[in-house]
Amino acid sequence: MPLGANKAAIMGVAGVSTADVVLLYDTDHSNVASASITSDITSTYGEYIFKFYNINLVDDAYIFQFNMSTDGGSNYNVNKTTTFFKARHYEDDHLATLSYKTGYDEANSTAYQDLGYNVGAAADESLVGELHIFNPASTTYVKQFYATTNWSESTSGSFNAYVAGYFNTTSACNAISFQATSGNFDGTIKMWGVK
Repeated sequence: MPLGANKAAIMGVAGVSTADVVLLYDTDHSNVASASITSDITSTYGEYIFKFYNINLVDDAYIFQFNMSTDGGSNYNVNKTTTFFKARHYEDDHLATLSYKTGYDEANSTAYQDLGYNVGAAADESLVGELHIFNPASTTYVKQFYATTNWSESTSGSFNAYVAGYFNTTSACNAISFQATSGNFDGTIKMWGVK
């Protein structure tokens, strides 16, 4: 379903025709171990935008992460090299920092990429954010991406992450998976294609 011009502008894709920004996936997940999108990631769109709404982990203080597949979702193990910066501020104001987190980046690894860690699991705690992936169906270039997320941390703080990198393959990436490192999660995931 194409977006209107105002919604396209809000998503940072102003100046394109509304038919060029299309909602392809919109699912409310409830108590799932993982969420995979195995269709609609094709050469039709040059950019894919994923948004996360109130991702609430069942288990406290675990990680929300993602990976891609080159075989339609049979395996989520694409090599990637990434960076991970994080800002944090606690409710009681005892600590506020900005730092590079080497433990959450990847160096040509097939592991899932972290998008948020120590995510709180209380009823009012969740993770939100967005992920942009460029030309995942290219068979010439690696696949660049960046993400920003914010979450309620398990010890009552606001954490904000900036994650970026590339999938180190010239094979087309055609499926994506999101998961928590322990237990299940609830929340809404949406995917748009941008021409």
